[in-house]
Parts: sequence; structure tokens; C-alpha cells
Amino acid sequence: MAKSARAAAKTAKTAKVAKPAKSAKTKGKQEPVTLGIIGGSGLYHMGGLTDTREIRVKTPFGDPSDAIVVGTLEGQRVAFLARHGRGHLISPTEINFRANVCAMKILGVEQIISVSAVGSLRDDLPPLEFVVPDQFFDRTHARIDTFFGGGIVGHVGFDKPTCGRLSGLLVDACERVGVKAHRGGTYVCIEGPQFSTLAESHTYRQLRFDVIGMTNVTEAKLAREAEICYASFAMITDYDCWHPQHSSVTLEEIIGNLNRNTENVQRAIHEVVREFGNSPRNCKCGEALAHAILTDRKMIPSSAKKRLAPIIGKYIS
Repeated sequence: MAKSARAAAKTAKTAKVAKPAKSAKTKGKQEPVTLGIIGGSGLYHMGGLTDTREIRVKTPFGDPSDAIVVGTLEGQRVAFLARHGRGHLISPTEINFRANVCAMKILGVEQIISVSAVGSLRDDLPPLEFVVPDQFFDRTHARIDTFFGGGIVGHVGFDKPTCGRLSGLLVDACERVGVKAHRGGTYVCIEGPQFSTLAESHTYRQLRFDVIGMTNVTEAKLAREAEICYASFAMITDYDCWHPQHSSVTLEEIIGNLNRNTENVQRAIHEVVREFGNSPRNCKCGEALAHAILTDRKMIPSSAKKRLAPIIGKYIS
């Protein structure tokens, strides 16, 4: 297990992991879970997982969106979480992003593959194609997007908000399974749950943004603070409201696109995971906090140390 994963497990004294359900059976020593998958709209279960068990992780920031399903996929141990909960019960603003990312950290996850449904802001990005964004523009205003505060200050670099190495694996996987994916692009993240106005949509196009969604930037910020690599499959379901034919698109068509995207992204995820062991983590994501904590260590309140133990334990122990 990597050093950061060991440190997280050692210092997460305040976080409790519930015992697996009685129906969940595990044999022998389990491999460390270093890869996490967060499923968005349409992806509430990960097909192909075997030897599964559900884990309810209690974090210092509350409960994650749902139980985390840990299992084996293409020979790798992975952790899957439905971002909106199974059955899509949680709106974007209501998601406890801190608990979701912290729970992954507690389990030892070092890399997160995110899946989300988005609208297109460009003519040449049609429905059923994917974008693997390398930039975000944050238009949210009603959510907590940092682990810091309450007596401890930290500033992480976020100029490159996704992991370039992991993003490359996602694009390459799409190519191998025949899914059209675009390498790079800007994802504008709005608060929701309402979609954008026509004026907003035209403004985003003038700003040369590529896709629009409601979740990824908050996850990416917290993943960076948790020193977890983060990359995203942004699955295009339809054009945003700027498009002349937007109003003629039926709900049936959108759901159909969502279902097809979900099938395609699962095939791509299988391909990523299959190659996962051949791509060592040699990026700087795992060192994001090395010089980020500005607060004098001797002045950090014990309550803050306790709360942030899963995140900063290796720097304050």
C-alpha cells in the first residue's frame, strides 16, 4: 500500500467504518483499494464487480451519499460510490462532497475516476460523445468545497485541476472501446438544480467553455486537497439551451442518450481498470499538501487535527 494510503488509515481515528452486511462475504486478506469510481446520473451501479461488499464509512464530515461498494473489477480492487445515491435521491447542492471524498481517502483510495452527465456548449460536441476535461470554471455558490477552516488554513495549487496522467488513461480507454472522446476542455460547473438560462448559456459559449454540469469542480477541489488523483468522463446527453433545436429534444431522447452513455462509460471504465496496474502513479497529486498548510503546527486546535486526521495526518503526526 502506498505511503499516503497507510497514513490515512493510521490517522483516521475519528472515522468509523461499519461492518459489511451479513450477506457480504470476504475470503482471506483483501487487496488495498487504491482506485475509486464515483458514478453520476445514470450510473448507480458498476457492472462486472465481483466479490463485493458494502461499506458504510463514517467520516468527520458526515455520511457519504450512499454505502461504498468495494469489489474486484478486471483484477483490481475498486471502490464504487453513487454520487446522488442509488435511486438518485440527492440533488447537486445537497451532496456531501466532503464526506464522499474523505470516505474514499479513508479506504485508501489514491485515484478517483468520476462519471457525470453534461450538456454541450459546442456544435462539434454532439450527444453520445465524451469529454475528459482538463479545466473547470466554478459557478457554484451554495456548497462547501474545502476541508480547511476552523483553525487551520491550507492553499493547494489548482491551476491544473485534473490529473493529466489519469485523464490520459481515460481518453485512451475510450479509443480502445470505440467511444468518441475529446482530450481536454473546460467544464463550467453551475449550482443547479435548475439548468442555465438562455442568457447564461450564450455567455458560457462566448467564454469558450465546452460542457456544462453541476458536480465535478467541487469533487476536484476536495480530491486535490486530499492528495487524490482526479479525472472525469463527462458524458454528453444533449445540447444546452443555446442550441436552436434544444426545445425540440424530448425527455425520451435524453434518457435514451443517458442510457447509451452509461453503457459506453462502463466499457471504458473496464478498459481503464484493466490497464490500471500498468500505469504507476508518478504525478504530483499525492504531494498537493506538502507546502499548502500555512498555519503554525503548534497553534492548530486539537479539534481541527482530529477532524482533518484522514486528510492531513501525515503532515501533523
